[in-house]
Amino acid sequence: MIIDIHGHYTTEPAALGLFRDRQLAGLADAARRPSPGSLKISDEELIESVQPQIKKQQERGGDLTIFSPRASGMAHHVGSADISAVWTSVCNDLIHRVCTLLPQNFAPVGQLPQFPGRAPSECIPELRRIVEELGFVGVNLNPDPSGGHWSGEPITDRSWYPLYEVMCELDVPAMIHVSSSCNHNFHATGAHYINADTTAFMQLIQGDLFKDFPTLKFVIPHGGGAVPYHWGRYRGLAQELKRPLLAEHLLGNVFFDTCVYHLPGMELLAKVIPTDNILFASEMLGAVKGIDPETGHHYDDTKRYIDALAFLDAEQRYKIFEGNARRVYPRLDRRLSARAADSAA
Repeated sequence: MIIDIHGHYTTEPAALGLFRDRQLAGLADAARRPSPGSLKISDEELIESVQPQIKKQQERGGDLTIFSPRASGMAHHVGSADISAVWTSVCNDLIHRVCTLLPQNFAPVGQLPQFPGRAPSECIPELRRIVEELGFVGVNLNPDPSGGHWSGEPITDRSWYPLYEVMCELDVPAMIHVSSSCNHNFHATGAHYINADTTAFMQLIQGDLFKDFPTLKFVIPHGGGAVPYHWGRYRGLAQELKRPLLAEHLLGNVFFDTCVYHLPGMELLAKVIPTDNILFASEMLGAVKGIDPETGHHYDDTKRYIDALAFLDAEQRYKIFEGNARRVYPRLDRRLSARAADSAA
């Protein structure tokens, strides 16, 4: 099975965008703020909206995509904490509906109602709702809900601990994923995303988070940002900071996806990062949707790059494409095992 752990709902029906526009207009006039029940999208519209993802999934040999709301659309810095909470629940409910309608193609991951200056613990009710009631297999966690100003505490700070306690209780991992940037110095996908991936990893080096939460799991997307390319730098910094070696300090809990959009980058990732810590992903349809003029193929057809890595053996390929995802997302594994049992019966 080919499991893509990084897919976003980037082809939402137009009604969702209109709902968001009305919601934000309500900042000036609360009477104009829409209720969640006012959003009307039929099952047929939802199924039609994800056909581009399904088409690419089938063309590229994929089987299942872990599906979450549009990352840039989370926009935790926009509006108010109350608006973020409503927006989050609306987006998560749509993900639930898509994954319920098309369980062979998608498994659900949710966003959290984060907001600058608010305690991460305020996200716990929504986390419990989507996991315990809606069957989500993971969450996206924004290390910078300020939108590029980094005004909050590092993800190793104790203010995050109540949220991590519940994540461990529920046995769900988090993908470390920022949203849109409101800082004009940082292009969202070209700079802010990669900055965040790299920054989160360095924060984890500096802290002792996994001593307190030995079962907590994070996925750092986009190939880990600058981390694999500068692996020697981070190993050296860990030594200078009197941290344990990275393999024992972080690699039991931190994983990297394969949203790397050229073959040399994928080769580097697969040679530097242990196979047990790499999960297949494409972010399709997402950050880079064009065709590479040097190859004639889409940049985000990441399976093609992995297939071209002759130094990977069959066991390594299985881990990257399926085994690691089932291990890091245990609720996904249970979902797939139950489906296989039902088919066998």
